[in-house]
Amino acid sequence: MTIPLWCLFMATFLPFVAAGAGAVARSKMPGGVDNKNPRQQALKLDGFGARAYAAQANAWESLAVFTVAVFINHVAQGAASISALLAMVFIAARLGHLGAYLGDKDALRSGFFGIGFLCCIGLVILGAMAS
Repeated sequence: MTIPLWCLFMATFLPFVAAGAGAVARSKMPGGVDNKNPRQQALKLDGFGARAYAAQANAWESLAVFTVAVFINHVAQGAASISALLAMVFIAARLGHLGAYLGDKDALRSGFFGIGFLCCIGLVILGAMAS
């Protein structure tokens, strides 16, 4: 299995890390975690909990883009070493994005988002150049 595919596998867990942080915040709400209506409860969060919920949503959204980019690159057999580097930088950027989101560092968060997005564009371009 290629490094970009391993990175894709790792990226699938990032939304769950954010969800765990959100669950901790929801557990501190009156009545604890409402497992019957978790989305409605999450909408009542503020501060750290709201950021964790938003980070989870953003992680799912970025996973869709990264998945497409990795598969385009993989099918087209883009340059392996550069593809691997871009995929690893994407994971690092998404970890930074999650940390910045939870830590309420909006400008830093946006920077990490941009880096991750550029990695996805790079993966697609490498695939396009290979075919």
